[in-house]
Amino acid sequence: MAEIALDKLTKVYPDGTRAVEELDLEIDDGEFVVLVGPSGCGKTTALRMVAGLEDITDGEVRIAGKVVNDLPPKDRDVAMVFQSYALYPHMSVYDNMAFGLKLRNVGKGVIAKRVREAAHVLGIEDVLKKKPRTLSGGQRQRVAMGRSIVREPQAFLMDEPLSNLDAKLRVQMRAEIARIQRDLGVTTIYVTHDQTEAMTMGDRVAVMNHGVLQQVERPQALYDQPVNLFVAGFIGSPAMNMVEAEIVRADGGLVARFGDNELVVDDEVASARPGLRRYVGERLALGIRPEDIEDSNLAEAAPARQRVSAVVDLREDMGSEVYLHFTVAAPPVRAQQLKEATEAEAIEAAAAQAARPRGRGHRPSRCYPSPALLRPRDRTRHLRRVRVLGRLEPSLAQGDARRAVGSPPSPGLARTGARYGARTAWAGLSATRLPGYPLVGEFTGEYGTSSLQTGTFSSVSKTVIRR
Repeated sequence: MAEIALDKLTKVYPDGTRAVEELDLEIDDGEFVVLVGPSGCGKTTALRMVAGLEDITDGEVRIAGKVVNDLPPKDRDVAMVFQSYALYPHMSVYDNMAFGLKLRNVGKGVIAKRVREAAHVLGIEDVLKKKPRTLSGGQRQRVAMGRSIVREPQAFLMDEPLSNLDAKLRVQMRAEIARIQRDLGVTTIYVTHDQTEAMTMGDRVAVMNHGVLQQVERPQALYDQPVNLFVAGFIGSPAMNMVEAEIVRADGGLVARFGDNELVVDDEVASARPGLRRYVGERLALGIRPEDIEDSNLAEAAPARQRVSAVVDLREDMGSEVYLHFTVAAPPVRAQQLKEATEAEAIEAAAAQAARPRGRGHRPSRCYPSPALLRPRDRTRHLRRVRVLGRLEPSLAQGDARRAVGSPPSPGLARTGARYGARTAWAGLSATRLPGYPLVGEFTGEYGTSSLQTGTFSSVSKTVIRR
């Protein structure tokens, strides 16, 4: 086991994008530290630099006191668990877990002992002879972890390992990972965008945004004492309520006035934040956690200046809890940090919804056709024919300009493309039903437009748009 130190770690890409900016972080031997933040905050890039999978622009990575900037990944003695599992489909579970040890010429007896011990810890002893395709998502994730455990590395690096699991299984695996890390005592860096994972799993949590470390602290301290608006708005679900308020003196104490409402700042809060008195007469951000608001019928002794009158707009029954949404006549906090924090969770939820496979009853957008429009027999025949004709480039599923390569152009696409917009038949396949399948034709266009610059459909692609 070993401590890990990041000293002014920086990553700048050739186009000038600064993914990580002078990241300073020390992780003790055996500690479980979680990097959390919205998409694009630099957490995965930082993890990949520790693993040696990403070149370091500036700064140092030290593992067990040794600078490893120039060491290849295989010589850093760390094990990485990927979001996509990265299992070999033609190998059994046993062979997948043993593969790294075989490359290091470890003896068969030692390999068998380590694999079976790891399988026992992970609860996958009964699937060692199976292939990955026969396993559930949770079992595949356990196999990926087992492959790391058998190596007995100095540190585990985990890149959103639970993102592909459903909500119930994610909760179960979250507890499993925390238990395994505690039992093994291995230094671990865990990357996630899910604040619930971060708060429940980590010994410490490091919050990042725009490549900059915002705050690193124990989970409860992070929740109780955020250092800026971004951390305050990002940590906590439901998010903290924030409005602009004015601090005024009244009856020998401080009062926060927002809109038509006033809240007395009690002596305990004023003593914990003595600098608050310097802001009398000025406007600042007032934050109130949802769980600190009670129904006034249950707190009849509360004075009038600790009550807020509002009309409930929406009620959400969550089983053990009920969420009430209401508005108050006060200006919201418009700081960019808060906007990023409150939008991050919504963006992640939208991305997850877009990536979720659609069922057969899914009604597609009218912008582009979907395989769901085909009869089951036609769909099967269509897939058999398409598989052998071309290969999809990754850019089709990620960029604004989309391209698929395969058969040479023919005159059919311009008319069909104009009818359905730039979301063509193969774009519909990759985006909604069949990511990664081979496709046909070539085009260049933008989503959301009604015309294409160039491109063609083959006769096979036309099958997709028949009802």
